[in-house]
Amino acid sequence: MKIALDSAGGVNVIDSYAPGCVRVRGRQFTTSMIVLPDQLLPDWPPRHVRELSAGHFAPILEKRPELLILGTGDTQVFPDPGIFPDLMQLRIGFEVMDNAAACRTYNILLAEGRPAALALIIGESGD
Repeated sequence: MKIALDSAGGVNVIDSYAPGCVRVRGRQFTTSMIVLPDQLLPDWPPRHVRELSAGHFAPILEKRPELLILGTGDTQVFPDPGIFPDLMQLRIGFEVMDNAAACRTYNILLAEGRPAALALIIGESGD
């Protein structure tokens, strides 16, 4: 599914998403990753939502975005709420959705000029 914005202004927008694959600014990725407007962090360790820990969010905490969009794979799966206290303490909002919705939402936030981060779990099925 192609979802790129027409005018990206030099930021990391999602060009397209398909199960097991995301395309960011013309580059294809097949592993879990963190996408920030000015930085790509491929090979993010979690391959399933059950592997997530609070420590996995450290690169996002450093950037302190307004909002984190967490894509949990092909389906929406809610992680253990115990992994979110650091985000809450820094007043970083977060939403959990399937990867397709997460990619679309991230692009919308970028178009609005909002500081957002996208963390995508690409690996095992999210179920």
